[in-house]
Amino acid sequence: MNRNLAATVEEPAENASAEEKQPSRFSLKQRMSLWLISWAGYLAIRLIGPTLRVSITYEPGTEDEPRTRPAIYCFWHRCVFAAAYLFRNHGIRVLTSRSYDGEYIARIIERLGFRAVRGSSSRGAVQSLRELQRELEGGAFVAFTIDGPRGPRYVAKPGPIHLARVTSAPIFCFYVAAERAWILRTWDAFVLPKPFSRIHCYVRAPIKVAADAHHEQSLAQLQSELEVAQRRAEAAYRADI
Repeated sequence: MNRNLAATVEEPAENASAEEKQPSRFSLKQRMSLWLISWAGYLAIRLIGPTLRVSITYEPGTEDEPRTRPAIYCFWHRCVFAAAYLFRNHGIRVLTSRSYDGEYIARIIERLGFRAVRGSSSRGAVQSLRELQRELEGGAFVAFTIDGPRGPRYVAKPGPIHLARVTSAPIFCFYVAAERAWILRTWDAFVLPKPFSRIHCYVRAPIKVAADAHHEQSLAQLQSELEVAQRRAEAAYRADI
């Protein structure tokens, strides 16, 4: 639990620029649009969410979810909308980018009872992972939109592997499929469930990453688990759940 996280991340802490250590600054126009987008997104989740008909499949080893502490959750960026509604008010810590897009996502999810930890795979990586390590060691939940903030879509990044290795926290991969949804023309093909649609969350059995685990093999396992979760969640409607 006390192992130095920086030793497992390629980017040394001293290489982080002064800009990376400070919150992003936005123009007046950007601040106004952030206010509008964040409130619109929050209200959309609060209005559409209660109309959704939810079902969840837990694989063996996940029966106690969402009570396992600490724990790391991983899912594809495109199902943020449904996941934000399903897992609201659990105090989950979410790694969000310091970019403009990351800022409005952070504002939306914080209104839903999440806590945003600013950083990304490319900016301030060591600092944000250290903070997430402290949260896990304190018994918190941590979540990653694992192919964010800008893709490539459906390609897992290594942050959760580093954290699981140094904290022994299990990784739970899941996916939320919508029976009927609008698919936005964004890099992640964002899924916006239609009101009164059925949604199905499929949660895979936990991944345990040993302190001496091979990095590439662990990352390949994470990628595979995410892909299986997506296939099985989407197959639920073909099986007419």
